[in-house]
Amino acid sequence: MPAYDLVIRNARIVTAEHAAEGDIAIKDGAIAALGRVAGDGAREIDAAGKFVLPGGVDSHVHVEQRSGMGIMCADDFYTGTVSAAYGGTTTIIPFAAQHRGMSLRKVVQDYHEAATPKAVIDYAFHLIVSDPTEQVLGQELPALIRDGYTSFKIYMTYEALKVSDYQMLDILALARREGALVMVHAENHDMIQWLAHHLVDQGHVAPRYHAIAHARVAEAEATNRAIALARLVDAPMLIVHMSEIEAIDTVRQARARGLKIFAETCPQYIALTGDDLDKPDVQGAMWCCSPPPRDSAAQEAVWAGLKDGTFDVFSSDHAPYQFNEGGKIPKGLTTTFKEMANGVPGLELRLPLLFSEGVQTGRIDLHRFAALSSTNHARLYGLYPRKGTIAVGSDADLAIWDPQRQVTVRWADLHDNVGYSPYEGRQITGWPTTVISRGRVVVENGKLDAARGSGRFLRCESPDASRPLGKPAPEMAKMGAFGVRPLF
Repeated sequence: MPAYDLVIRNARIVTAEHAAEGDIAIKDGAIAALGRVAGDGAREIDAAGKFVLPGGVDSHVHVEQRSGMGIMCADDFYTGTVSAAYGGTTTIIPFAAQHRGMSLRKVVQDYHEAATPKAVIDYAFHLIVSDPTEQVLGQELPALIRDGYTSFKIYMTYEALKVSDYQMLDILALARREGALVMVHAENHDMIQWLAHHLVDQGHVAPRYHAIAHARVAEAEATNRAIALARLVDAPMLIVHMSEIEAIDTVRQARARGLKIFAETCPQYIALTGDDLDKPDVQGAMWCCSPPPRDSAAQEAVWAGLKDGTFDVFSSDHAPYQFNEGGKIPKGLTTTFKEMANGVPGLELRLPLLFSEGVQTGRIDLHRFAALSSTNHARLYGLYPRKGTIAVGSDADLAIWDPQRQVTVRWADLHDNVGYSPYEGRQITGWPTTVISRGRVVVENGKLDAARGSGRFLRCESPDASRPLGKPAPEMAKMGAFGVRPLF
């Protein structure tokens, strides 16, 4: 009888910290041995000439979610997780999104009912908090954090989702007390609304004006303000989908001062620019996301942040909408940029784009790739070392990469339900040819072998990233001296 369920032979094993050549033995869904493995596997894979990397963790994904405008994503938990698996991702963390008036507990229940029968890879949930009522802050959110939902996102823009600075402080204080990490969409809502109003008022409604309305300074100001709010209450924070030079520098400076501010960027900010929105009619809507792609100078700033550690994670921010009246363009050819669904697909291409544009060009090395694509996600959100690494005892989530494989992106070859790709025609070098989830070979030679509902829900621990520094603003300490009861 074979000693192991699966053995990967002759692997060039690369993690965020180490590289080695050897074998990987898998039993009962976990990594059982590394090195020169003597025992046989019920199945063996020869990985000679290929890299074996931790399966990707994509911690910013919108799947089977209704937007603030009421538009449903194109991908459900089946097509979304299949697309992820083909791209080398073995864990996703989508959002259980609260809209105003909703119970957070009911929202989580609804998302479980959607995911359980469909997901083919493992998943956790972030929460989106848009209605921080007394019930939510006093009962639902603390209980959900203890149940393994240890991260949540808040918005500084979008009328239907944004919270005030006052509400942000309430949420940050709660997260500090309960051991959760707050993610922030940082754009100045009033700046965007003021610019958009005057553009539309003067008849400038094409998709390219979306990139004008979402001005760089709106991202920079909101990033600075969000960090200031976090400083007041000594709460760690992660700024998501960053695109802009000044905002990136603000995070870099905050980290240099020792603040626990984490940062994320996405494929659209290394591969697209605002010029992509400038297409005939409303076609540019296919490249419309917030914040929008900027220019080549901003791309270089993003690459610098990916290399020097300013960015902790590289996520897809997969927000898939079909290019039709049920998706991107609800009013057809008369849809203005203010009415277009925000977001671009990127779940399947996240890792190939980073590998091709980052590793193959020498901008980042394979260790940094592993950290940005998997390890840091697992650490930030309480899943490490179960996920995010190649180590004895960890889940056997692996991607075998052929660094020489060349692919021309065509949506017809992808596996999402969107109908187009903003990266159509792009040449990619390096591709995950075999993908393993908990010891199951789920993708091999372009074929899927994973049943609907075979993915498992992951309970997240309270992450180290959420632990405060113990250095709130001086005025907070003075309040205690005046006899004010603790605020967190």
